[in-house]
Amino acid sequence: MHKHTGHHEHRQEADVPRAAGYTCPMHPEVRAEQSGPCPKCGMALEPVSPPTSTKTEWVCPMHPEIVRDAPGTCPICGMALELRTALPADEETNPELRDMSRRFWFAAALTLPLVFIAMGHLLPGHLMSRLFSTRTRVFVELVLATPVCLWAAWPFYVRAVQSVRNRSLNMFTLIGLGVSVAYAYSVVAALLPGIFPASFRQDGEVSVYFEAAGVIVTLILLGQVLELRARTATGTAIRKLLGLAAKTARRIRDDGTEEDVPLERVHVGDRLRVRPGEKVPVDGVVLEGTSAIDESMVSGEPIPVEKHPGDRIVGATVNGTGSLIMRAEKVGAETLLSRIVAMVAEAQRSRAPIQKLADVVSGYFVPIVVVIAVVTFVVWSLVGPEPRMAHALINAVAVLIIACPCALGLATPMSIMVATGKGATMGVLFRNAEAIEVMRKVDTIVVDKTGTLTEGKPKLITILPTPGLDEQGLLRLVATLERGSEHPLAAAIVRGSEDRGIVLGEALSFESLTGKGVRGTVDGQAVALGNRTLMSDLGVELGDLVSKSEALRRDGQTVMFVAVDGMPAGLVGVADPIKESTPEAIRALHAEGIRVVMLTGDSQTTASAVAKKLDIDDVIAEVLPDQKVDAVKRLQSEGFFVAMAGDGINDAPALAQAQVGIAMGTGTDVAMESASVTLVKGDLRGIVRARRLSRQTMRNIKQNLFFAFVYNAAGVPVAAGVLYPFFGLLLSPIIAAAAMSLSSVSVVGNALRLRRVGI
Repeated sequence: MHKHTGHHEHRQEADVPRAAGYTCPMHPEVRAEQSGPCPKCGMALEPVSPPTSTKTEWVCPMHPEIVRDAPGTCPICGMALELRTALPADEETNPELRDMSRRFWFAAALTLPLVFIAMGHLLPGHLMSRLFSTRTRVFVELVLATPVCLWAAWPFYVRAVQSVRNRSLNMFTLIGLGVSVAYAYSVVAALLPGIFPASFRQDGEVSVYFEAAGVIVTLILLGQVLELRARTATGTAIRKLLGLAAKTARRIRDDGTEEDVPLERVHVGDRLRVRPGEKVPVDGVVLEGTSAIDESMVSGEPIPVEKHPGDRIVGATVNGTGSLIMRAEKVGAETLLSRIVAMVAEAQRSRAPIQKLADVVSGYFVPIVVVIAVVTFVVWSLVGPEPRMAHALINAVAVLIIACPCALGLATPMSIMVATGKGATMGVLFRNAEAIEVMRKVDTIVVDKTGTLTEGKPKLITILPTPGLDEQGLLRLVATLERGSEHPLAAAIVRGSEDRGIVLGEALSFESLTGKGVRGTVDGQAVALGNRTLMSDLGVELGDLVSKSEALRRDGQTVMFVAVDGMPAGLVGVADPIKESTPEAIRALHAEGIRVVMLTGDSQTTASAVAKKLDIDDVIAEVLPDQKVDAVKRLQSEGFFVAMAGDGINDAPALAQAQVGIAMGTGTDVAMESASVTLVKGDLRGIVRARRLSRQTMRNIKQNLFFAFVYNAAGVPVAAGVLYPFFGLLLSPIIAAAAMSLSSVSVVGNALRLRRVGI
């Protein structure tokens, strides 16, 4: 039975590709068949490439080799796993995000009254002292803190245990250790205060740290929620790209009848009809008909391309007014759009998060602190003063509390939050933290031409009549003739005449000559507009107009010849004007020591003309999207740290491949979602501001990490009691907690300085 399955069914089954697996963006060598946390860094695994099947798989964003069939955490890094599949817009959000959000709001609701009660003695009138006795207050704090530290913080404990089991200590090790120690110590102090010596009592009571444990959990949960929201947004570009594809195709049966079928049922060799205004369903070749196809998705150029029998067409491009019959040649994952999606996904997963720096610090700091705490307990329990066990416990707790991860955890996100806000006020939107981190390293900027260096809209630039004719009269004839055309160049000419206040007439016998131009009758005169081939066919001797046209082309213009009644009448030049801010931006980039490379699908002549005007270092012209990616990869292989600036859908793969993708806010949504930096006004000068902000931010982060580490590290030996034999000094958990708080205050205060930094 299986061998006799229908041909279409067999092909459909064969079209379903195998799963590509999961990996970690920080540790690409980690591979897994199922989702889960990365065994090295704890981040959730992410898919190697977007799937083309309906199978649901979960992957770590840092360790793509970790793949699971259900949501969970990475066994390496503890990060929440993410869906390999790009979810449609109407799908529910990430379950990990929902879970962390629920835990955060629960923790915040209990932590706020917890802090109020714990700090109530500082309020005027000692309100808490009048409402509760000290003993009652401690038990109220215990009741409020227990759900926060046990249920809300439970994922941190699980990941901390995994980090120990996998011998890959990370930030979750610190989080789990710090919260559990602070809470456990406070529980002991609340339930068994008698084991503590008098030197650790205040007004006869042992201090507890339930509010510190609760606040730590709440802040960390908030950071997780913000991070997960940002990571979930990485799939938006892929969703938008997938949304470009046609949903159905009109297939022509062998008997000549037609049917609308889902795109999944289209196979290689099928004949398809593409009606006016429809999207081309798949990649293929034109069999019958003639039409203009809007290929801006592919080329980035706004001018539609005439298609004739034998010409290749690309899926997701938009048909004009003509009707076409095509043969499907590439379907499913083989189409250009699918390859673009795959390239975007691959490049997105290749970057390392900035939090790795904190994880590296934690990897050395955590085991050292744990060892010191154990040694402290052993030494004090053996040779310490009476009661030895109480002193041993207290000093070991002090060591662990002073190494609390709060400041270390705040060091990076606080600077990132301030820098993001600072950038927004300057028209620079950073999509994620790693963009801020790596922007400072950029030494080569690759820029698209149309819509990035230029405005992206053709304009009438030149009207050059022959002697005996005037500009107004020539433009009236040309614009009247072109009013019957739907070509973008024609629209630019008509728009230019309207701007000049010219009243147009009526064109008769209008004819579009494919690949040559147009002709017709205006005011009783035979008018023709087009290239040299058209003029030659009409027997028009162009004379010195040829040399004049070449001069205009070298200036970056698209030139058309005009003939009236069989005689040369002049030239019309249309160009995409350079943005006013572009020359200054290029000069500023050069002043920063950045090499500028133009990468465009436009012709070599036009691109070189624009590059010469702007003093651009290098030009790569006449390239398609996959070639743009290859160009970026080639520059990267040569050792350059590349930023790519573009505005079109066709730029999306290159934007994702570059170390930093920079999108113009005036461009397409897909470009912006694929890029890590967006310039709101499409002004390239924003690149210089983004680079300077990146340098300042990374300097600020390193300062924060220094503050966090020094406060903790300097207090650890004191907490361990190294000064006791000489000065009789001990660092109680109260002082340790104060040092911890001071480090957090220092980190936050230093991060806020970024708001005043001049960029």
